Amino acid sequence: MCAAALASGCGGPAAGTSAGSTPADAAQTRAVTNAADTLVKAGSSKVVTAMRMASGGTWVTITGTGGFDYAEQRGEVVVLLPKDAVGKEEHKPITELMTPGALYMKNRGAGVPAGKWVRVDTTRLPDGNLVTGGATEPLAAAELLRGAEDVTYSGTEQLQGVQVRHFRGTTDIARAARIASPAVRGPLSAAAAGFTVTRVPFDAWLDAQGRLRKLTERFTMSTTADGKSTDRKGTAGGAQGTGTPKSTGAAGQDVTVVSTTTYDAFGTPVVVTTPGGTDIWTGKIVSAQP
Repeated sequence: MCAAALASGCGGPAAGTSAGSTPADAAQTRAVTNAADTLVKAGSSKVVTAMRMASGGTWVTITGTGGFDYAEQRGEVVVLLPKDAVGKEEHKPITELMTPGALYMKNRGAGVPAGKWVRVDTTRLPDGNLVTGGATEPLAAAELLRGAEDVTYSGTEQLQGVQVRHFRGTTDIARAARIASPAVRGPLSAAAAGFTVTRVPFDAWLDAQGRLRKLTERFTMSTTADGKSTDRKGTAGGAQGTGTPKSTGAAGQDVTVVSTTTYDAFGTPVVVTTPGGTDIWTGKIVSAQP
């Protein structure tokens, strides 16, 4: 699943440039930069994820639904790949378990026996699993806001019947990694070293309690001479063991992945059982072709 499958131009207006936005005051900025802490206090929630990118010249959106326990820093999301997003056949839903430092995937793809899990060390992924899994880990997405700069306030809106405050700005992955909570510091540090562009424009919607209700982040990567996505160290196609579509962007061109996470039903119990032993597949994984 190499979600570094991308094409340029899928992002929307640059953060902070919308008409009607005003510079956020100190309290509003703190609400944004402390969003991860507020989620931890909330305990848990249901989540819906979407990741938009291009594959083979066609725009695709990978969607996911599940829940996340912010206090325990683990969750489960079922990811749906669009038909023909990778190869020519429709794909089974991929169950992803997100835990501190590791991502577990079931129905990963070719070469993995049915019922087996693939384990990926997120501290070794060039993107820290911000895009590799097809869904940005909901707490890591919020932790990125610790590095928020130039925050602007765009007023109040209604989101699924809840009044929210809309903020825009840019966060820096390296800055966020330095002050992130210990559980996500390793993956974010890997992303800071791996991304071509570490500045990430965002839109964040917070409710009256300061809880994130929706968060959109736009990640920028580059392409190799053959047009495939690459991290700054030159590792084409992302990390083995993952499975989103591969990039077919023009060589040397910056490409964008837009990740959106929606948070709802706070307090919903989330139980994650980490697989182990014979449940983990350690054999060969056949990577999907672009």
